[in-house]
Amino acid sequence: MTILIEQKPDFGFRAEDKNIPSDTNELVLDGGFMVPEINTFGHTFRDYDAESERKKSVEEFYRMNHIHQSYDFVKRMREEYGKLNRVEMSIWECCELLNEFVDESDPDLDEPQIEHLLQTAEAIRRDYPNEDWLHLTGLIHDLGKVLLHPSFGELPQWAVVGDTFPVGCAFDESIVHHKYCKENPDYNNPAYNTKYGIYSEGCGLNNVMMTWGHDDYMYLVAKENKTTLPSAALFIIRYHSFYPLHRSAAYKHLMSEEDVENLKWLQVFNKYDLYSKSKVRVDVEKVKPYYLSLIEKYFPEKLRW
Repeated sequence: MTILIEQKPDFGFRAEDKNIPSDTNELVLDGGFMVPEINTFGHTFRDYDAESERKKSVEEFYRMNHIHQSYDFVKRMREEYGKLNRVEMSIWECCELLNEFVDESDPDLDEPQIEHLLQTAEAIRRDYPNEDWLHLTGLIHDLGKVLLHPSFGELPQWAVVGDTFPVGCAFDESIVHHKYCKENPDYNNPAYNTKYGIYSEGCGLNNVMMTWGHDDYMYLVAKENKTTLPSAALFIIRYHSFYPLHRSAAYKHLMSEEDVENLKWLQVFNKYDLYSKSKVRVDVEKVKPYYLSLIEKYFPEKLRW
């Protein structure tokens, strides 16, 4: 891995913005926290309503997220990180880099993060053996969380994880902790606070600006490095934390016909994007050759990040 730039840019965060309570590290392990299904290993998802202190820290996380994720902020972040001039490394090197992040607040995760990625991928592989692109998507969908690493600016968690939603149009009431959207500078902006805002009916989600985080960043990395993964894979990577859409059917008026088709694959994927981590261990060295072959098939050897 070649480090090209190692800096911590100032995107206008106040010092207190980065001081999110440590319990919100829980969110590093998944895009959204309201996932009701039993996962593929038969485990249920934890009920945050029963954990008052954890619930408070999650709510504080979303307060910060909703206040700061404005259209201008997202545009600035996409322009800066879209340069892909920070690191050159392979997909597998990025998987290993995520192991540097230890989630001390998650009692379910005793193994390295690469095992969570492989748990997701292996579960998909078991049920969809012929869809190798979906196996690889399971492995890489969370790699954008390297934005938490010092080499990528060490962004605060509210700018990396959590549920995502469009900016540039009205905040739908299905957005978790919607009340804090009222503190966002876009809330009272007539250019952004209508149903369509700057968009139009059926414009396609590819033309919609989403809140900034690991989803959009990994989408940019894959797209700009000319992956040969199908459009459904890029859709999953970019929108797997877009819970207002795939849990509440919000913002469907912005979707294209291609989006509607790709959403079917995202709904399949959601069953495997584990929130409560499985105790079924994965032998990393045993499955590594298979995933390296998929990486070679769909990606260049080194990627710009």
